[in-house]
Amino acid sequence: MTRVITVASGKGGVGKTTITANLGVALSTYGERVVVLDADIAMANLELILGMEGKSVTLHDVLAGNASIEDAVYEGPNGVRVVPAGISLEGLRNVKLDRLEDALAYLIEDTDILLIDAPAGLEKDAVAALAAADELLLVTTPEVPSISDALKTKIVASKLDINIIGVVINREQYDKTFLSVEEVETILEVPVIAVIPDDPEVSRAAAFGEPIVIKNPKSPASNALMKLAADLIGEEYQPIEPDKQGVIAKLITGLMGRR
Repeated sequence: MTRVITVASGKGGVGKTTITANLGVALSTYGERVVVLDADIAMANLELILGMEGKSVTLHDVLAGNASIEDAVYEGPNGVRVVPAGISLEGLRNVKLDRLEDALAYLIEDTDILLIDAPAGLEKDAVAALAAADELLLVTTPEVPSISDALKTKIVASKLDINIIGVVINREQYDKTFLSVEEVETILEVPVIAVIPDDPEVSRAAAFGEPIVIKNPKSPASNALMKLAADLIGEEYQPIEPDKQGVIAKLITGLMGRR
């Protein structure tokens, strides 16, 4: 049976799309048949993180009634299948969210896990993305405004009888000015199942249009994301330690190359 998991956050800018994209690639790496759908039809970013921008047919076209969902599915990194939202002002005007249900019915065929990247907030499109799922991953940063908005999303999801798998704390800096894991769990009354550290390698990977789990599998964020994927499917994950000697060797090589 296909698992339909929506990745949501109350507040925008917490890294939800980055986590969704990398989680999809990570799950595919473990051999799962994964589809990642960008349901953020107003502010589409998933395709940029995966280096798949500019596709001719997108979810906009499907929800506008101008294309079939099978034409909007593309193969991405490590075999993950991706449905980009696309950017189209004309498509946005003609979008009908009730067409999403038919699209999802097609996508869950021959699929182990369908990941839905939900829009931030609680507008109609965000609630539709929540309602489409059986399970929910709630993404937040360890800051009060982000936690406050995540709580609102959690309340709506609970009213929709969605199974909340847990909270993913993103951009953790292990600073006393931020909320602790225990404090986040107390406020949201949901277990924290992953903590993704604040890692500059994530921004570097995004600049190249590559998922961090591929661009730098030894980075702290990549290790955390791979472990999250493993935990979701009951697999074991052995962290990949950074090659410190390799860094020194590269530095020496670079210096010698200047002679």
